Amino acid sequence: MSDATSTRGWHGRVLALALPIIAANLTQPLLSIVDTAISGHLSAPASLGGVALGGLFFNTVYWAFGFLRMATTGLVAQAHGAKNGAALRATLARALILAVAIGAVLVAVKGPLLAGALAVLGGSPDVTEAAHSYCAVRLWAAPMALANYVVLGTLLGRQRASTALLIQASINLINMIAAAVFVYGLGWGVAGLGGATALADTLGFLFGAIILWRIRPRGLPRLDLATLVERGAVARLILVNRDIFLRTLCLLVCFAWFAHEGALQGDTILAANAVLLNLQTFMAFVLDGFAQAAEALVGEAIGARARVDYEHAIRISTLWAGICATVFAAIYALIGPAIISALTDHASVRDAALTYLPWAAASPIVSVWSFQLDGIYIGATRTRDLRNTMGFAMACFLAAALALQSVFGNHGLWAALMVLMIARGASLGALLPRMGRAVFATV
Repeated sequence: MSDATSTRGWHGRVLALALPIIAANLTQPLLSIVDTAISGHLSAPASLGGVALGGLFFNTVYWAFGFLRMATTGLVAQAHGAKNGAALRATLARALILAVAIGAVLVAVKGPLLAGALAVLGGSPDVTEAAHSYCAVRLWAAPMALANYVVLGTLLGRQRASTALLIQASINLINMIAAAVFVYGLGWGVAGLGGATALADTLGFLFGAIILWRIRPRGLPRLDLATLVERGAVARLILVNRDIFLRTLCLLVCFAWFAHEGALQGDTILAANAVLLNLQTFMAFVLDGFAQAAEALVGEAIGARARVDYEHAIRISTLWAGICATVFAAIYALIGPAIISALTDHASVRDAALTYLPWAAASPIVSVWSFQLDGIYIGATRTRDLRNTMGFAMACFLAAALALQSVFGNHGLWAALMVLMIARGASLGALLPRMGRAVFATV
């Protein structure tokens, strides 16, 4: 096979993985739209605020535990590449046990957790009460919601992206139907929205578990306790998850600081930044598709000890991510004002957002490298490097924010966010050659 033919094949492999992931990612905003529409038409005005506050709580908590998906993808991809069905099965079992255990702890501390979190998030007494009603019901499904991360990570690691899309679409469809039934049919109000999501998470996990059982590696001996708790494998799972968790916490600190400092500049700046961050979020949904494709393909190549495949996976997935980032930057630069007008009709917010739009337009080009390198390092399970470089990037961000915001105001805050992305991408990129040598020397 010629190199050109091989390269064409890799373009197809990357797109076959990335496009279903992108489609699955883009279904997520639909849930927020449905919940907002339903809660916005309930009799109590505080219902909308309560659902928004509750959604923020779950987004933060579940984002923090996103390591369950990422670590599983990397470990499963490597076992898949090595054609080691026993290791793949054991990795899945350990990750599921960890996910369910974490979810059970969240349920066990539900009372003080919600009281403390909602107090920190703020809101009027009526909004807080509505948020508590939503969260208290939804939180019962935390073990299943976190287990779904493991299911998704396993499917991506085995390059079953279309199946992952099917499960995600099923969860979202169940959620939307159940929300309408519980709220309008049964009159459960805000609690019904939380119950709908809990039901969708539970049924989604059952659906995913059935699929994983059907595609399980065959001809293996029974999984015994000694294999499940094998010290080296368990230690590796814990270390990989710990490093990604700490990396995510650093990222949360940066975005929390960005939101906090924006809020201190007044409601108009806070709202304008929120509008522009919607552009960042939508862009991330797409670029994450290529990063997650890189996770699966890089992990497979390392497991198979295929250095050429490793290089193809990095080069082709990054090429497509760069193309998409360029398209997003052009779209935001050309029709950003129209997008902002569609998102808000408040003139002061619109004017402020237009002032800072150039930062949002530049963000795809600046951010794509850190997104893509994250995926490459996750696939290689080089999570210590991820943790350390994210700590470095956080320090760069905070230093830039403190230095620039006092002089340039919100422009300085946005510049600091760009510094965060540049520091992440540059530090990971600098370590990439060393990582390539290390993983093929030790695998």
